[in-house]
Amino acid sequence: MNAARPFAVITGGSNGIGLELARQFADAGYDLLIAAEDPEHLRDAAATLATSGADVAIHAGDLGREDAVEGLYRAIGDRPVDVLCVNAGIGLGGPFVETDLSIELQMIDLNVRGAVQLTKLVLKDMVARDAGKILFTSSISATMPDPFEAVYGGTKVFLRWFGEALRNELKDTGITVTVLMPSMTETNFFHRADMDDTRAGQAKKDDPAMVAKAGFDALMAGKDKVIPTLKNKVMGTIAHHLPDTAAAQVHRRLSEPGSAR
Repeated sequence: MNAARPFAVITGGSNGIGLELARQFADAGYDLLIAAEDPEHLRDAAATLATSGADVAIHAGDLGREDAVEGLYRAIGDRPVDVLCVNAGIGLGGPFVETDLSIELQMIDLNVRGAVQLTKLVLKDMVARDAGKILFTSSISATMPDPFEAVYGGTKVFLRWFGEALRNELKDTGITVTVLMPSMTETNFFHRADMDDTRAGQAKKDDPAMVAKAGFDALMAGKDKVIPTLKNKVMGTIAHHLPDTAAAQVHRRLSEPGSAR
């Protein structure tokens, strides 16, 4: 890799919003390290991204595991990280009393614990240099209670306020923190989360390239957070002002199993 070029590390960078974020940085002249669990998907993504002229390194591992996060940090090596995108995450839909606890614990490990661990490691280096940018992928779900996605929603609330808190802690430094809060996006998220039969699963969704561009632009501008598209901004504002019980009912209409029928 060319040390003269800026360097971005993107978790969940092999598909969906993560891949589109990687594309934004590649087009802006960054070298990349993309991380995800599936080596084949990573290799395919790297081949696509390399056409922009970026040097692209990959790291395969389950970032819900402590040793895998340490392995990713070792893979970064001595190169300064200009941008860290904490984007990797999974979801699961359904009634909490019926959903698979092992998947929910894996979700907490990836979405929360792994995010905290990686951020701690990389941020210490950024603070030592007094430079860097961090982007957390939260969700518009973090603006409301999330029936039938109770654990997933909780992880996204955590990421939202974790990011906002770090931003305030770092306000007198050269480091900025931005929270990306997308709504329903055209990825394999809903299928993997077993939500194909929900209204959210069947709804028209946002283009992940558009979502990534909104996140990239907000990060580069040093904004605290961004909800892509006017429609979603309005939805987030309404959810913020509704009583929590009413906001939960709004989400239920989208996420309840069988609601697509």
